[in-house]
Amino acid sequence: MKINPPLLALAAGAFGIGVTEFAPMGLLPVIANDLGVSIPTAGLLISAYAMGVMLGAPLMTLTTGRVPRRTLLISLMAIFTIGNLLAAISTSYEMLLVARLVTSLNHGAFFGVGSIVAASLVPQNRRAGAVAAMFMGLTIANVVGVPLATWAGDLIGWRAAFWGMAALGLVAMMSLRLTLPNVAAAVGGDMISELKVLVRGPVLLALALTVLSSTAMFTVFTYIAPILQQETQASIAFVTAMLVTYGVGLTVGNWLGGRFADRSVDRTLIATLISLVVLLVAFALAMPFVVPTAVLIFLWGVASFALVPPLQMRVMAAASGAPNLASAVNIGAFNLGNAIGAALGGAVIAGGLGYPVVSLVGAMAAASGLALVLLMARRRAAVAVCGLP
Repeated sequence: MKINPPLLALAAGAFGIGVTEFAPMGLLPVIANDLGVSIPTAGLLISAYAMGVMLGAPLMTLTTGRVPRRTLLISLMAIFTIGNLLAAISTSYEMLLVARLVTSLNHGAFFGVGSIVAASLVPQNRRAGAVAAMFMGLTIANVVGVPLATWAGDLIGWRAAFWGMAALGLVAMMSLRLTLPNVAAAVGGDMISELKVLVRGPVLLALALTVLSSTAMFTVFTYIAPILQQETQASIAFVTAMLVTYGVGLTVGNWLGGRFADRSVDRTLIATLISLVVLLVAFALAMPFVVPTAVLIFLWGVASFALVPPLQMRVMAAASGAPNLASAVNIGAFNLGNAIGAALGGAVIAGGLGYPVVSLVGAMAAASGLALVLLMARRRAAVAVCGLP
């Protein structure tokens, strides 16, 4: 896709949000030590952010439906900036927890509304690619922004990382103001009618697919560091390198997912979920071996985020009467899968079943998503052929 300044501005916002969401995972020991809390207690900062995304996505989208899109996106990045500024000046755990909740309120609505705006900026046959271009900022955050924030936090303190995130918010706000056309809010509709659209069968199935796909990813990714340290006997440097490798895979996968989803959403979802099942089973077997593990982590990253553009397009298509709300709630569904995956992986580890089984459970989640895609495709085919309801 040619250089598109509005898409770059949206990607800049996605980059900042990606850093803010994932960087605290690497900063937990520093934060816990500085604020005098345990690692599990500091981990609640991650959970609080995920819960804020789930609740904030529909709330922010429903209450801002008549706000012009550019104004809304800039306002959402303002919330992002204020939340990170509050985190940077936090002097207690409780204050930082509130800051994380404030920051999370922008997340779902920004990606939801941003997806609709991104798709409106290009021709019909390139809309999935446009959505992928915006999400490219999120994947690049995992390659560059998150390691840099972690390094800065370890070197000069965790507050410096949040000051940097606030600066990213200001850059994104300026970029959106200078490049994004003043897209008007959708005319007509109301909160009740949008909520009715959200509970339709096809929309709920599409959201369930996002939850299953995200569960498959985070069942394993949440515990990637201990997996590599204990099963692969890897050093900290190797773990860091594999996180960057995974981030590169996410970036490649996001681009491929957008490219192929423009041709066929269903075929892209089916091929990617099959690949994800195979890769996670292979990872369970290859954990003790360094080279196969490195290759599989890259390919796993590709498969994980090749799902994002077609999943977003599937939800937007299923909820044509309320695409902004459904798209935002889809981001919340992704975070719900994050929480479920982390819980599933943790349960496997707590049960003493071993890290390879964690990967197999992730493969089972991906297989469940594949079964759901096939069911949805079969139902649509029946509707098209037989006129079924």
